[in-house]
Order: sequence, then structure tokens, then C-alpha cells
Amino acid sequence: MFIVRRWWERYGVQVFFSVVVLGTAIFLRQTQGVVLSEIYYWVFRPLQPNELPEKQLTDARVEELQAKLSELEQQNETLKGLLNYVEGQKLEGVVAPIVGRSVDHWWQQVTLGRGSQDGIKIDDVVTGPGGLVGRITQVTPNTSRVLLSSDPNSRVGAMIGRSRQMGSMRGDGSDRAVMEFFEKVPDVKKGDKVLTSTVSRLFPPGIPVGYVESVDLEKSPAPEVIVKLSAPMDYLEWVVVHPFKSK
Repeated sequence: MFIVRRWWERYGVQVFFSVVVLGTAIFLRQTQGVVLSEIYYWVFRPLQPNELPEKQLTDARVEELQAKLSELEQQNETLKGLLNYVEGQKLEGVVAPIVGRSVDHWWQQVTLGRGSQDGIKIDDVVTGPGGLVGRITQVTPNTSRVLLSSDPNSRVGAMIGRSRQMGSMRGDGSDRAVMEFFEKVPDVKKGDKVLTSTVSRLFPPGIPVGYVESVDLEKSPAPEVIVKLSAPMDYLEWVVVHPFKSK
């Protein structure tokens, strides 16, 4: 007994703690730490700065409403600008939102949220801030499709505002277009304004199209210039549709 007592006095405490640690480890492994997680949750959660779920939901709703308000204010400013633009035009106009646009045909066509019920017809002229946008090619009761003047298949009778030199303009699939002249040596230079022609069969005369960005008088078979389109085709949201009867 003396030997056992001496051994316990020397090693008993270490053995006791080893058994406790081993037992705790086995218990935690069997319960996958659930008890420890619960203890941590109840002890430390009151010290954490997390907001209540109700306040988080309220803050999220406020942010959503603020974003919607900001968007409505932006649309209101855009519509004000369009209404001022329409008032400054000699043609009648129907303001129409762009509701559809394909990534594959970004520079070719757009779909409007106005159609025959709003008086829109095929071949109506479409303009926007900056000038010419295109013309209507398809119509349904509630929608219509616009062939943009930036489409390579688009043809616009155009002229140089300064010299009245005339030609034909086709889209380039970007925010630029190519204009070819009827004259062999046209009076044109960089920076000249380009408008729809007085002899155009598809568009009324005098609508701004863009400005001359570069000139190539040696181009065969006809001199041509690169026109930077003035209407922002790549980010239009609203346009104006004008009735027009071709000649």
C-alpha cells in the first residue's frame, strides 16, 4: 500500500487530467462538437456586434427603395430631355422605350415598347438625342422593331451641311458609318456636319447624322468619308418615332 500511495502522490494528478482530456476528446468526437458550439453560442453571442435580423431586413429594404428612387429620378431626367427634344423638332413624335436588344445584333436593331396601337407604322423615322437613330421595319400592336442606321444593311441619303455635297451612307456595325459621294471630287473636310439629304427617299431632310471623322478622296470606286454618328446607339434607352411618307 505504501508503494501504491507513493505512486499516486507522484503520478495521480497527471493520470487524472489525462483521463479527463481523453474522455473529453472522445465525447466531442462522438457529438461532432455540438455541445461545444452551443456553449460558445450562448457565452459569446451577447458580446458580438451583429444586428438583429429585423433591422438587417429593414436596412436592406431601405437600400432597395433608395436604388429604385434613384433610377426613377434618372428616367425622369431622361424623359424631360426627350420631351424638350420633341418640342424642338418640326415633326410629330411618339416617345418610345427600348425594351429589347440582342447582344448579337447590338448595332443592327432594337425593339421598342410601342406599336401600331400607338400609331407607329413601318418606315416611320426614329430619332433620339444626337439625331438620326433609324427607321421602323416591323410592327406589332404593342411593339416595333428599328433598323439602326449603324447596321451595315442600312442606307441613308446624306449630305454635308457646309457644302451640300450629297451621297449615300451605310452603317459600319459600330458608332461609325461610311459615306460615299456622287461627285468625283466632293467638297468635304474633317469636322463637317452630316445631315439627311434633301433628296432622301427614306428620311426627311435636315436630321443630324454625325460629323466627318476622316476623308479619303482617293477611295475607289468613289470618294468616301468615315462619319462618327452623333446619336449614342450603344446606350440608348428611349427614342422618338416620327411618321413619314416616303416620296
